[in-house]
Amino acid sequence: MLPRVRSFCAQHSDIFHYEVESVEQIGEALKTIARVEPKVLVINGGDGTVQATLTELYHGGHFGDNPPPVAVLPNGKTNLIALDLGAVGDPLEALARVMELAREDVSDHIVARELIALSDGEANSRPVLGMFLGGAGLADSMLFCRHKIYPLGLPNGLSHVLTLFAVLLSLFFGLRSKFLPPQARPVQVSVTRQGVLSGRFALLIVTTLERLLLAGDTRVHSEKGGALQLVAVDQRPLALIRAIVAGIFGRLGRAHFSGVHLGRGDEIRIEGENSSVILDGELFEAGRGRPIVLTQTAPVPFLRLAA
Repeated sequence: MLPRVRSFCAQHSDIFHYEVESVEQIGEALKTIARVEPKVLVINGGDGTVQATLTELYHGGHFGDNPPPVAVLPNGKTNLIALDLGAVGDPLEALARVMELAREDVSDHIVARELIALSDGEANSRPVLGMFLGGAGLADSMLFCRHKIYPLGLPNGLSHVLTLFAVLLSLFFGLRSKFLPPQARPVQVSVTRQGVLSGRFALLIVTTLERLLLAGDTRVHSEKGGALQLVAVDQRPLALIRAIVAGIFGRLGRAHFSGVHLGRGDEIRIEGENSSVILDGELFEAGRGRPIVLTQTAPVPFLRLAA
């Protein structure tokens, strides 16, 4: 995509284009971009790139108290954040849409999203920020897809279907192989003011997004709680099928099903013996006495491309 992006930007003088080769360069990039006072900050990359940029944007203070709205192009292996903001299809078509909106009053297209701040709970730790966290069996499946399926060079959609098939095969028939995702480890999840959830989960999701891959509106509807939305699905075949079907029809966060646990909170703690979680592409691990603590940030402005 990069040659097309460079060509597009060269043809539009109102785009300030900055390329980075590693996440360590993002801070300097934002510092430089802030000098041109952009109307919109556009991120071209997958969820991991967006996560690293949001972390630096939030902690770096390069734009003072008034950061520009963030637009995300649909690129990378996965980009749930772009999907949530209505950016689908060709990245350059999305960029053209951003330019169209930026030439006018963008206020009607700005939406506020809280971010997930992940830390170890210590006062001096610097949280990592993102919008989608997968844990338990979901994290194991994501790592399986990353290390076993993506290297095959297949299209992203087919890779995800094969991963789902491998998960169901392992779950239904109890098969164990290095060519299949491992069995989920026991974890304990604590949601503020809502109690503790313990067990083995095929899916563990914490997100501030309103839309995921399988559905339209996936917000967890609750009269209490914060911006952190929790979905946990027991490691049982029928529970996982219920969750998948509910996700396809946009009912995952709206109705209660056996084996599917929903919640909202402003702080969520995850504990387990070497239990992995993935926040927007970056891997973290919880351990005994080393919980992963998730809190919500103040709202951050984003540019929604869909009407």
